[in-house]
Amino acid sequence: MSIVETIRDGNEPAQGLKPRSELTARELLREVGSVLRMSETDAAKLGGVPVDPSEDQTMIINMGPQHPSTHGVLRLMLELQGETVLRCKPIIGYLHTGMEKTGEALTYMQGGTNLTRMDYVSPLNNELVFSMAVEKLLGIEHDIPERAVWMRMLLSELNRMSSHLLFMATNGMDLGAVSMMIYGWREREEVLRFFQKVTGLRMNHNFIRPGGVAADLPGGWRDDVLGLLELIEPRLDEYDTLMTGQPLWRDRLQGVGVITATEAIALGATGPILRGTGVPWDLRRDQPYLCYPELDFDVIVGSYGDAFDRYAIRLNEVRESMKLVRQILDRMPAGDFRIQNKKVTPPPRARIDESMEALIHHFKIFTEGFKVPEGEVYVAIESPRGEIGCYIVSDGSPTPYRIHVRAPSFVNVQCLPHMMRGGLVADAVAVISSVDPVLGEVDR
Repeated sequence: MSIVETIRDGNEPAQGLKPRSELTARELLREVGSVLRMSETDAAKLGGVPVDPSEDQTMIINMGPQHPSTHGVLRLMLELQGETVLRCKPIIGYLHTGMEKTGEALTYMQGGTNLTRMDYVSPLNNELVFSMAVEKLLGIEHDIPERAVWMRMLLSELNRMSSHLLFMATNGMDLGAVSMMIYGWREREEVLRFFQKVTGLRMNHNFIRPGGVAADLPGGWRDDVLGLLELIEPRLDEYDTLMTGQPLWRDRLQGVGVITATEAIALGATGPILRGTGVPWDLRRDQPYLCYPELDFDVIVGSYGDAFDRYAIRLNEVRESMKLVRQILDRMPAGDFRIQNKKVTPPPRARIDESMEALIHHFKIFTEGFKVPEGEVYVAIESPRGEIGCYIVSDGSPTPYRIHVRAPSFVNVQCLPHMMRGGLVADAVAVISSVDPVLGEVDR
């Protein structure tokens, strides 16, 4: 049995990459060049579709789902001619956790514990978008205390830093810069240590909740953040020395995985992938939320849309997040850290020991939850990977009737076939790494 027959007779025959002899011209064109909102003629011109090679010159192989460089259980089927990738098809579903369906059985109070685990590298942004969507349904989005809003921005930007630092580590490891793996994890660890002090957990915090945040910042938090910034800033310069100007690093990334602005927009790509093509689209500035309009920061863009641009954007976004964190430190207001609405907010822990009413209130809000008016809402924010959106339909009960998350990793993974076509197998690892997918978010 040939490798093609083996793949086709596997568990996902409908998803598999078929031999060219079984594809119509329309299907082949769609696989090799066509993207959303583009005609086949435009796609053919853009992709420069070559004369189809005969099947005895090509080979279809699997990369993943157990491959260490696919950043999770991602399977890629590649059609190769020698070492050149002619076609690529991402196949997902090996990690399917059904978080959206699970969310329909959880109250709005419990929902944060579910959604925080989607993008486990950036859990606080997941919690933020879910909480903002619930607050919009409740009609309390303008009543959130100022301190809670600024705390959310502080945690969100620190989480962006930790996510990009992990990208630096894994991107370096994927391309052979093994030392970078150690350095990136080292700096990220310091950020997670601060998260643990604030939230009690290193990851999957369930700290940002509808109505505000779970607790106030601990004593000494300001000195902790300043120490964190002083530690990381010179380390970023070391990353520049180690990688940015390194000839081998540039050779592995420049001109690899190129995507144009037109293609990225047509595919729905956001975040560093879209900004790498020169499109300055950042929801913090272009569809502002929280208090971002009051802060000064730059939207980092690239020029060529290649893997090097995506690397450089993330490195410099860490610097921009540090700039934002410094401004947040200077402007952090005093006051409540969550809304004082008994329908939404549980009583203070100390009151439970003193008041039977507080105990009953606490019991009911955590067992039955709070009811949300009927309606539907979509809220989107800028996560480290792009636009993450939360769509919720409420039927007036304490649990969502329907919940769906627009996960940036899921959308960005569909850029892989376009980025990989015409490149080498050795470049496939660099392209996957430059997309920075989190498969928990893809298979949510």
